[in-house]
Amino acid sequence: MTAQRRRLFQVTDNAALLRQTILDYRSQGRFLLHAIVIMPDHLHALITPAPDVSLEKAMQFIKGGFSFRLKSKLDVWMRSFNESQILRAEKFASCVRYIEENPVRRGLASSAEAFQFSSAGCDVLDPMPVHLRD
Repeated sequence: MTAQRRRLFQVTDNAALLRQTILDYRSQGRFLLHAIVIMPDHLHALITPAPDVSLEKAMQFIKGGFSFRLKSKLDVWMRSFNESQILRAEKFASCVRYIEENPVRRGLASSAEAFQFSSAGCDVLDPMPVHLRD
């Protein structure tokens, strides 16, 4: 969530910068990226941190890396994030659907695939972790 729920990502350049920041850290092997949507004032992402990276550190890469690149004099993020542990393939799939359908539920797009800053319909994501596969 952005600080004061500012609609920071309503600006296309900011949303694109956040997406690029996430993809850069993913390509560095900091985490796997399974689903993402960048909403006007928050981000939903389903990630698996690298074995040597804690979830907190992975979020620090994303939030801190974006803040650094944005060079804003104002606070960018709230200081917390929500996490949930996924232990089953069904839960993983429902989380992906929840994330990608968020813009549709909010009335920002007619379909998940139509939303510009969503992983819906995108083929550049990492697959479900092996330990969850049936």
